Amino acid sequence: MRLIPVVTILLASAALCSSPASASQILDRNVMNVQLLVNAKGEALVTYIRANGQSRHVLAWGAVDAVAPDPNVAQQRFKLDNAGGWSKYHDGRYWRTFKNVCRAYTGPPLAYVVAACTAPDGSHWALQSWQRVQPLRGVEAFLPEHMAYELHLSHWTTSLAVLEVSPNWTYGGEFQGLFGRLLYRGLPVHGFKTPKRGTSDRNARYVYIDTFNSAYGPGWKRDGAKVTHLTSGGFCYSFAPLLRPPPGYPYVPKVSGVGERHRVTAMGPGVTPDVVWEGAALGRYDPAADSVFNDLFDRILGSDKVCTAER
Repeated sequence: MRLIPVVTILLASAALCSSPASASQILDRNVMNVQLLVNAKGEALVTYIRANGQSRHVLAWGAVDAVAPDPNVAQQRFKLDNAGGWSKYHDGRYWRTFKNVCRAYTGPPLAYVVAACTAPDGSHWALQSWQRVQPLRGVEAFLPEHMAYELHLSHWTTSLAVLEVSPNWTYGGEFQGLFGRLLYRGLPVHGFKTPKRGTSDRNARYVYIDTFNSAYGPGWKRDGAKVTHLTSGGFCYSFAPLLRPPPGYPYVPKVSGVGERHRVTAMGPGVTPDVVWEGAALGRYDPAADSVFNDLFDRILGSDKVCTAER
């Protein structure tokens, strides 16, 4: 059998409810005719048409890159004026006089990209759009927010986050799984509490795990979502059947979600772009290959007690 090594990112490119964690900041959902402009003052103007047919002109400024996770230091976050300049300048026509200086994008490849450009100061701006909030375990959408295409804005000068992912066998070879970690400038990306309704942590990051052509059906389906762990920025996951539906779910298929291919997506820290990994599923269990994966697992997550059973 050919061993599948750890794959270090293809650059970008859920849960029952939308997590309050923010990064590549979410501007809106299900929009059309998107345009990105940047002026000499470091302001971005994002223009689009909302799902209700209304035009919106969003002014964004005041954030770049990301800071290392620290519960006492505010994470990078844009200031937003959704009225095209009225809130910041008390001028509702400000967006009409906006002078774009951003030129052709010269940064690294991005997934899910809608628009991108490079400013005269060398910084990059980008808009990405993807379906972050999906029901897990291949379940069909059952809440209004499920399957919405979110519009994410980012602004950065550094290298992007690195999403390291490897396949493996778990629970003694009974199941297939994935493990890895999210790094930014060589440091783990993690929060200090798990975001949920009513609780936010701007440092926290989920990895969203999708499966292609699985028992759930053809195409890509969301199988799971895991928050990166404190200290390591790591995660682990098994494509194992779930016997009971999670709270609030109408049902859950009692099958393994392992597919032909798997994909992991994460929002970048601060206001950096979203990143994604994709790779093929493993074949029949191979003890020699499993030993290689276990060695890699130990190097990345050896001290992570949460993941012991996923080795």
